[in-house]
Amino acid sequence: MSEIRHLISIEAPPEKVYAAVATSAGLASWWTADSKADKVAGGNASFGFDNKSVIFRMTIEKLDPPALVVWKCLGDNPEWVGTTLSWSIEPADGGSRLRFTQSGWKSMTDMVATCNSTWGELMYRLKAHAEGKNPGPHWRD
Repeated sequence: MSEIRHLISIEAPPEKVYAAVATSAGLASWWTADSKADKVAGGNASFGFDNKSVIFRMTIEKLDPPALVVWKCLGDNPEWVGTTLSWSIEPADGGSRLRFTQSGWKSMTDMVATCNSTWGELMYRLKAHAEGKNPGPHWRD
């Protein structure tokens, strides 16, 4: 199985980074404006792109504030189904260190390569948001 990994330092406390990846408002501030995430483990999250022509649906596996968020992808993209997305946050150097992983890809495909590049870009949007620079969502509709 293949996985995507990113590690980024963020000049913001873990609580602020956690809010950026665990709440609808936080996610909508750097990823997609159409972000919905329940606030409890066992709940659901969904993310719409391009006027809902693409929707990713997740089950929230773990929420451990301010250190960990884990989702399991249910659909809709067939290559994403069954993958696990996790954000691990730890205090570091007066700010935070964020480790992002999307694991469980069935094989290394062009989709994985494309997602790796996109997640890399998104990590810097997340960083900017948590640091108060307000980049806005990558996908606005």
